[in-house]
Amino acid sequence: IYLIYRGAAMCYDYGYRIFMEPAVSEGEGRTVTVTITEDMSAADIGDLFEQEGLVEDSTLFMLQYYLSEYRRDVKPGVFELNTAMTAEEMMAAMASSDAEDETGEAS
Repeated sequence: IYLIYRGAAMCYDYGYRIFMEPAVSEGEGRTVTVTITEDMSAADIGDLFEQEGLVEDSTLFMLQYYLSEYRRDVKPGVFELNTAMTAEEMMAAMASSDAEDETGEAS
């Protein structure tokens, strides 16, 4: 019974974090420049973001990506993201039409 309870509690916590995960840092945060290429998967982007300190859990970011309204709109390019941004705000920034492509030109 205890294992079922702990398992259910962990699943609830993870499910809650998918939709309510706060930014990594509060206040102004730290700006990080990341390059997203066309061949990167959501898991690759999550791993990159975790390495750069933009998210705490790459798997959680991947789930947030697949459940977001931006999953088909994220474009490759160079993005300046901040540790004070939520995952949804980062995806919105990567989906914006004024993003720079890999050559640094506005699209």
